[in-house]
Amino acid sequence: MKKNENILSSKPVIDYDEKAPKINAQEFQKVIDSRRAVRIYDSTPIPEEVVMTCLHNALLAPNSSNLQPWELYWVKSPEKKKALVYACLNQIAAKTAAELFVVVARTDTWKLHAREMLRIFSKAKNVPEMAKKYYSQIVPFVYTQGPFSILGFLKRILFFLKGLKSPIVREPVQKSHLRLWAVKSTALAAENLMLSLRAYGFDSCPMEGYDSRRIKKLLNLGRNASVVMVISAGKRAPGGIYGERIRFDASRFIKKV
Repeated sequence: MKKNENILSSKPVIDYDEKAPKINAQEFQKVIDSRRAVRIYDSTPIPEEVVMTCLHNALLAPNSSNLQPWELYWVKSPEKKKALVYACLNQIAAKTAAELFVVVARTDTWKLHAREMLRIFSKAKNVPEMAKKYYSQIVPFVYTQGPFSILGFLKRILFFLKGLKSPIVREPVQKSHLRLWAVKSTALAAENLMLSLRAYGFDSCPMEGYDSRRIKKLLNLGRNASVVMVISAGKRAPGGIYGERIRFDASRFIKKV
């Protein structure tokens, strides 16, 4: 491998190949088109096996460095569910839901998960050395911020100087960057969960109107956990969707450069 090549810029020597299955694009488009924010549900329960399948599908979402910085809380206890509805400001989308989920991003699990990747690699065959180096050296260097973010501050200076000559990843160099990193991946898991529910004939509503402090207390979450969203789920009731989907003209957002 050349001096400036790494696991991101060069293809590792591997003998693994995974063929892409044929997909019914029309059926997938139906899932996308029919996924709406449903705010009133009927009394239809969601089978537990469907819920578990959708939760497992959420964990298949792409995520940064496969460090999987998420937790999915399926709130089943009647007492906790009642408290969660209250923390969600008694929204009707929460009150009528068959199930409630809290999607949480963690900034304190990357070390554990990096070690888990190395443990898996140790039992696998033909793992490229640069993959092992990535998790044993690069990941700790990138994500460690140090006490009072001192290391992050030093890395900010280092990245600025190196960036004068060549492109370089400049974040995370402070705790807010690390939180953003975790939230981005966790939001992808939330989308997988909602699309999976729709594919199995159920609906959902991603809620951001909630008291995050009460939810963290309810779930016993520490300061390194961020509540990304609460997702209600169930079978849509008549009138559960408040109107036709509104999207602004695509030219506002899709830019060809």
